[in-house]
Amino acid sequence: MLSPLAWQKSTYSAGTTGNECVELARTDGVVLLRESDEPDMAITTTRHRLVAFIHALKEGRLHR
Repeated sequence: MLSPLAWQKSTYSAGTTGNECVELARTDGVVLLRESDEPDMAITTTRHRLVAFIHALKEGRLHR
């Protein structure tokens, strides 16, 4: 039997209703990201790529 993923909400997520959050979980070297209002849809990445993405966001290297 597979154990359920332990999803963690971002501390930067807004809202008090619980459905405006970014969540992540980790399993077998893969990081999964989802929005709490779409719990059945997640994207996957590696820890290394997620860290690089967050650094790029903080440094303003990504444009909308």
